[in-house]
Amino acid sequence: MSLFEFDKAYRDKFGLICGVDEAGRGPLAGDVYAAAVVFDEGAIIEGLNDSKKLSAKKREVLFDEITKKARAYSIAVASVDEIENFNILGATFLAMKRAVDELNLDLGLALVDGNRKPPLHCPVETVIKGDSLSASIAAASILAKVSRDKYMKMLAEKYPQYEFSRHKGYGTALHRELILKYGPCEVHRKSFLKKLFKNG
Repeated sequence: MSLFEFDKAYRDKFGLICGVDEAGRGPLAGDVYAAAVVFDEGAIIEGLNDSKKLSAKKREVLFDEITKKARAYSIAVASVDEIENFNILGATFLAMKRAVDELNLDLGLALVDGNRKPPLHCPVETVIKGDSLSASIAAASILAKVSRDKYMKMLAEKYPQYEFSRHKGYGTALHRELILKYGPCEVHRKSFLKKLFKNG
């Protein structure tokens, strides 16, 4: 079954559906991103897949195609402060809710990657490994990932000492080493660094 056929089965049952996914739950720095995507019946995008299985260049090409062919799409964030205040799961759900709300559509169902249901204004079905199964979830994963990577490149210009463009804020050996050398900055998630400083 293709990713678009997977979505069609849900569309036939629920009517208008959107796919929802996030990017940036794991990093030590930066906002968490979420995207929501709605395709009309008959939409086809060749090469659509889980964003993690695609090269950065391929993701950027698909980003442009998705934004042209989607009936609607939205990209939203939850800030580092919100991650610290609500924890990463709560902040991720907040970003997902913002993305779905910004579609401003009467949805029959939201297909959400993973196994945890965010509180949305429409019915929700979680899909484990949904970004490899559903076209709309895969598209959302690409929009969220490309948008977050661009944001991390902007942070790299503002805070060059951390080399954010290389690791995108993830806890690589290089990033951990630079945090220990320079100390955290305002875009670091302080609650994510406790173990690092305990071991550092």
